[in-house]
Amino acid sequence: MASKVLDLLYWRDVGTTGLVFTGLVVGLACLFQLSAITILSNLGLGIMAFTLSVRLLYKAMTLVRLSDGSHPFQSYLDEDCSLTDEDTVRMAEQIVLLIATAVTELKRLFFINSIMDSAKLVVFLYLLTYVGVQTNGLTLIMTGVICAFSLPLLYKLQQGRIDKIVKAIKKLVEKVTEIVDLVISLAKPPPAPAPSPAPTPKHKQKTK
Repeated sequence: MASKVLDLLYWRDVGTTGLVFTGLVVGLACLFQLSAITILSNLGLGIMAFTLSVRLLYKAMTLVRLSDGSHPFQSYLDEDCSLTDEDTVRMAEQIVLLIATAVTELKRLFFINSIMDSAKLVVFLYLLTYVGVQTNGLTLIMTGVICAFSLPLLYKLQQGRIDKIVKAIKKLVEKVTEIVDLVISLAKPPPAPAPSPAPTPKHKQKTK
């Protein structure tokens, strides 16, 4: 499954990727004007109109002895889409692990386990408030789809330049992080000195 997604994103099969990309963009664009129920119902009607017409055509050809009576979509009907017990258990384990990891990370951020990471989350959420005023979720989804299909291809074509830019940005982020950590360490109060241990009394030896 992951390999198929990568094949789509890297345009290894131009025809399939173009069809999927166009369908996603057109479908999301339709959501700006129509509801999801309307789009899905009309899409289902369009598919049914095509498949029913082809099925009736093959049936008529069989009656006039122009066809051997084979089903036009038999290859799709014979395709096995069921999941084995091992696949089901593996997928369930992956979903549970993903949810548990997300919950643990959110707890770590919201309950300030690391001041630096929580500060990054505050800045990110603050910026999202401005994004929410300027646009909506559907626009962000469409932008994400366009970036998902265009950025891997752009990286493949301009890999050398992009790697140099990424290295420069990483160095800048590391320097800024070091400065912030230094400021936080200087702002912290010094630890209290440990109390000195009480002197042990010395016993005098009795002289005979």
